Amino acid sequence: MTESVSLTLAHWMYLAGIVAIFITMICRTTVVVPAVLGTFLVALTYSGSLITAFTSLFNASMVAAAQLFNIFLIIALMTSLLGALRALGSDVKMIMPFQKIMVNGHIAFIILAVVTYTISLFFWPTPAVPLVGAILIPAAIAAGLPSMGALLAIAIAGQGMALSSDYIIQVAPGISAKAAGVETFLVADRTFVLSLVTGAVALMLAYLKIRRDIAAPSQQLLDNWSNTNVAESADVEQENKAIQKRTRGTFPHKASMASVSKTVASDIAEEAEPDPYAAMREKWSKFFSIMVPVTFVIIVAYMILAKFSDSVPTIQGGDGAALVGGVAALILLFSTWAGAGRKFLSVASDHVTDGLVFAFKAMGAVLPIAGFFFIGNQETVGSILGLGADETAPAFLFDLVQAAAWAIPENSLFVAFSLLLMGMITGADGSGFSGLPLTGALAGALGQTVGTDAATLASIGQMGAIWTGGGTLVAWSSLIAVAGFARVPVLDAVRTLFLPVLIGLSASTLLGVLIW
Repeated sequence: MTESVSLTLAHWMYLAGIVAIFITMICRTTVVVPAVLGTFLVALTYSGSLITAFTSLFNASMVAAAQLFNIFLIIALMTSLLGALRALGSDVKMIMPFQKIMVNGHIAFIILAVVTYTISLFFWPTPAVPLVGAILIPAAIAAGLPSMGALLAIAIAGQGMALSSDYIIQVAPGISAKAAGVETFLVADRTFVLSLVTGAVALMLAYLKIRRDIAAPSQQLLDNWSNTNVAESADVEQENKAIQKRTRGTFPHKASMASVSKTVASDIAEEAEPDPYAAMREKWSKFFSIMVPVTFVIIVAYMILAKFSDSVPTIQGGDGAALVGGVAALILLFSTWAGAGRKFLSVASDHVTDGLVFAFKAMGAVLPIAGFFFIGNQETVGSILGLGADETAPAFLFDLVQAAAWAIPENSLFVAFSLLLMGMITGADGSGFSGLPLTGALAGALGQTVGTDAATLASIGQMGAIWTGGGTLVAWSSLIAVAGFARVPVLDAVRTLFLPVLIGLSASTLLGVLIW
């Protein structure tokens, strides 16, 4: 221990809370209960007042809500917009053109990754997976891509690359940055680069794993895949490999792919309910299927131009996410009017309500968890404990790290890989987001102690947490949904993803230490 730091019982309670949260995550159980109990015990031991301990439980979640409500709002708005587009049928039309260019399995792998990544950046992978899975996976299978290849492309691009950076909506960077005490844009920019590196490495290695199993386009491949379930998928893969051997070297026929596209499109059309205003709705559906992606591409181009050029005003802090959210809100109103007519006032309200419900279901548990780590932050603990302006606020986490600084090698590479490992451990809960307050807080404390950039450490911890728990390395995460649509056993998916993702994370961590 260093003599300059005096640890109190409250410090040890805070450390016990961190350990309890780690153990709970490893056991794949929600960490809300240990976070709440930890907050209560830290407040009680520090203040010695039972009343302060009770009020701190409420204040901790209130402080976390004040810090993170912009995140909840952007999730709600983007989810609401997707609901309006889905009611209009524009969501399907946005991606159906990609069926026509899936002329072989190699291109299908790339198309699946690009489309999943793009949609997931704006709407998150959770709503993107059903959309891509229902429309593009059948076309990819018919193009010759094995079902495992479809899963690898979607999981790495969506649950991995897009969700780990979360560059447009900026939920994850916002949580990490708040906990680390740094600017959100720093974490967002660095995580974006790290996610691209990790994704590029993982996609390349995944492609090398399955490229020998890619067959020539065949309707029989789709028939075999469609007439099976997950338990039988291994047998289907063997039969598809036999087809591949018989057709290896044949040139992929565009005509056969066009027929597959028409078949999938007709199946979707048959499932649609009759609509007396079908003609008008069809026009609006096509309009918004073009207008929405074009609008978001323009926004992204503007954000990039503002970052690297003085020709347009600079977007600072969370203004980028606010711009996306504001545009989404306006498009939501117009698309709802186009789809619901006179009822659009009430229907638009329903979409917003659904979006808010989704946001709080997805992120509500983060509030008490973030509240526990905010009580360890010197900048926010005063509001939680109700300290006066003249009282010195404690810094529980920073003091603990400083006290243990003698045992921490002052080596950026060691600290970075330690944060990556901690992030992966927190991702064991199958969420990926619940551990961000912890990795962010540790990044801020370790960065100050060993002289390493806190934003970079927070980005590395975020990468480990979300790539693991977000849906690539644990079977009890949203990877289950991807495996279900691809009809692949989820444990086989984890085994196949493990090495490419781990190598990708290691490469991006090393790069992050070298360039920042």
